[in-house]
Amino acid sequence: MPRSAVTTELAGRLKALPPYLFVKIDNLKREMIAKGVDVVDLGIGDPDTPTPQPIIDACARAASDPANHRYPSNLGLDEFRRAAAAWMQQRYGVACDPATEILPLLGSKEAIGHIPLAFVNPGDVVLAPDPCYPVYRFATILAGGTVYSMPLVEERGFLPDYDAIPADVRRKARLMFLNYPNNPTAAVADEAFFKRTVKFAKANDIIVVHDAAYLEVAFDGYRPPSFLSIEGAKDVGIEFHSFSKTFNMTGWRIGWAVGNADVVAGLLKVKSNLDSGMFRALQHAGIEALTADLSSWRRDLIALYTKRRDILCGGLNAIGWRVEKPKASFYVWARLPDGITSADAATDLLEHGGVVAIPGTGYGDAGEGYVRMSLTLPTDRVEEAVRRIAPVYARWQSK
Repeated sequence: MPRSAVTTELAGRLKALPPYLFVKIDNLKREMIAKGVDVVDLGIGDPDTPTPQPIIDACARAASDPANHRYPSNLGLDEFRRAAAAWMQQRYGVACDPATEILPLLGSKEAIGHIPLAFVNPGDVVLAPDPCYPVYRFATILAGGTVYSMPLVEERGFLPDYDAIPADVRRKARLMFLNYPNNPTAAVADEAFFKRTVKFAKANDIIVVHDAAYLEVAFDGYRPPSFLSIEGAKDVGIEFHSFSKTFNMTGWRIGWAVGNADVVAGLLKVKSNLDSGMFRALQHAGIEALTADLSSWRRDLIALYTKRRDILCGGLNAIGWRVEKPKASFYVWARLPDGITSADAATDLLEHGGVVAIPGTGYGDAGEGYVRMSLTLPTDRVEEAVRRIAPVYARWQSK
């Protein structure tokens, strides 16, 4: 490989980033596959069943229309914003102005990456849960902010303890990330917690960013609340919604932001300078997703995840690994036996069982002692994973 003729040393902000977790896990998985191992991947949460056909058809029709081939507006189509506003009202009882309080996103990950650029100056503090989706921390670092970790512990239901945040940190805090139903812990938050969050944010002048990617993946009749359904939430925050988990559209990269008009405007200003809006055909697909009657499809999808959840959790409990069935999300957050680290457990499962599980420390220091497993693979493979995990877990117990 020829050497570069120019200096290619990375910027300090990139050097400060740890390796992206999922890339590292994917490299390890590829190494095992190259060795001929049949790997059962309980790692990245990527829905394995197709996008509903009406959404695909709507995109195809719109893509054939030359009017949709030109640059789109960063504001998005009026119809898209109205459809997202109607969804918020119908699903969560949240009234919002589609003109000023809704913004289309190129997937919610994009917005997570951009929101600190709009509001965080070098030296400002961003409150991030630990463990958490790693991009909360990475986006803060890229914006020059300082991450303050809020530990999520099992004894508190994996909810942050606002009283434990020092006064000097609160004074410097500009923004706070939250995510319920939670990745990776699968924990849920009730209205009482969100009310405390609104009170805390108002008292400390902190913008709340709620990552709501898993609101529509819930079991046993449970309906997670939207943060914005709480009185006063729109005064302090914004919520990101994703088509990825809601409609099995991970590769489509569609989402929307909703909430405080000034926060939405700040995010729009960043996006207007860094991207050129969402392809209109994708917006038409999003409109179809938000307005079509997909209730039977959703029931079938949740039933499928429920079956997989019960197989995985039931199978693990049967071999002695005590895990809780999640009420929402498609993750199982499994506490490890004493004496084994998350990294060692993940390596053991891969090398001796051919099973990919994500070490909890990939999501933060407070993730030590856990691994995350996903339900987004065929049911027979979930059954196979349990069969392979059993002897590995037995070895842990015998140590």
